Amino acid sequence: MSQNLLHRFWNIISSVSVRAKILGMALMLILLLGAGVTWQVLHSLTYIVQSQLENESITSARDLAARAADPILLNDLVRLQRLLVETQQNNPDVRYAFILDKNGDILVHTFGAGFPPDLLTANDAGSSEHHHTIILQTNNELIWDTAVPIFNERAGTVRLGLSDARLRNAVQSLTIQLALMIAFVSALGILVATFLTFLLTRPVRELVSATQAVAKGDFSPRLARWADDEFGDLAEAFNAMTTELGNTNEIRQEREELRRQLLEKVIATQEDERRRIARELHDSTSQNLTSLMVGLKNLQDSCSEPNIENQAESLRRVAAQTLEEVHDISMRLRPRILDDLGLAAAMEQLTREWQARHKLPVDLVIHIGQERLPGEIETAIYRIVQESLTNAARYSGARSVSVLVERRGEQVIAIVEDDGRGFAPSLSPNERHLGLAGMRERAELLDGKLTIESWPGAGTSIHVQIPISASSLEEIKGNL
Repeated sequence: MSQNLLHRFWNIISSVSVRAKILGMALMLILLLGAGVTWQVLHSLTYIVQSQLENESITSARDLAARAADPILLNDLVRLQRLLVETQQNNPDVRYAFILDKNGDILVHTFGAGFPPDLLTANDAGSSEHHHTIILQTNNELIWDTAVPIFNERAGTVRLGLSDARLRNAVQSLTIQLALMIAFVSALGILVATFLTFLLTRPVRELVSATQAVAKGDFSPRLARWADDEFGDLAEAFNAMTTELGNTNEIRQEREELRRQLLEKVIATQEDERRRIARELHDSTSQNLTSLMVGLKNLQDSCSEPNIENQAESLRRVAAQTLEEVHDISMRLRPRILDDLGLAAAMEQLTREWQARHKLPVDLVIHIGQERLPGEIETAIYRIVQESLTNAARYSGARSVSVLVERRGEQVIAIVEDDGRGFAPSLSPNERHLGLAGMRERAELLDGKLTIESWPGAGTSIHVQIPISASSLEEIKGNL
């Protein structure tokens, strides 16, 4: 059941355009990070405000108790009343204050003529207690009510109520500012992602539309040259191809070769596009996340509360972790190690990450020598093995996988085997659905061959055999 749901979910995701995937990924990362930052800041500030209010209530009540001791002993009620009024005037958060004698009777209070009777028994501090604080819920606010005994209740008790309204408003104002900052960064990120995906995907979409027309026999579509890059070269090549195909019937025998060249350019451009998307995603999204981290740093520097500084630092670590995840996504699109260090290092990284992600053992054996293989062969072998591992994890239910990449004379051999449930190749679903058609095309474009050996209950074995051309061999020897 879970595999069917996962399979259906993947079908939905895979049917979405690249533009929608990039926009959705950027928007999801920014919104998740923004929501997490806002929630954590609000939670942390609320906790800090509550602690501050409790401490302030205790401090104010203790101070009032200390100053009220002498007037109580002298029975100077006028002076006691003046102390309460001064306390309320000096601290706008104080909602009420009153003093009880040792018998629990009210001596003075700040309620005027309407003292609430239920408040009298709501809180009480024992004679041995330093203080006793409770939280009272009113219609519009919370009250931190603190009771402090005077001379161990021999002289009476002070009660003081502190409101959270002012500090709560400050927390709300700070939260709104943070939310606005996150909204601004989100909007900026979406705009940048939209612009980049427009630049990256529009030439491909036009190429797809024109290619579909050519497949139906219409050779009139022409592609505009957007820029002097790989897409521009591809447009020129496509236009030249359709012109030749439309102007003469004598080159029908060359169509397959032209289609082959086009596929080579499409695959090469696809790799260039992956590399460009990875770079642009890394740069644009990383800059947005970095802006968020700078905002959190400014928030940390502008605040004098140690707890807020610690929470801001924690949120910056969350942003840094998200930034690392964006880097990981960009690496999956096009691993730099394949271009920098070659196929062996890239295969080791691929299998290592695949094992960590799927919790399945992979036995990797590589024998290709010290010299680098031609770039197109390295890319083809890497993508075919990558797709084979993906299929093994997604469909086979395998317990282990083995990968062999070996150079045998003037050929490169790759074998991927799993001990999963297998399938009957003649009864398998559409190869395009499993990515097998793309694997086969990559091999055939290099004059190679891909063979699938499988049977229900007997696992699956994928054999790839790609020759190294004479010119490539001479180039390899020249680099030694």
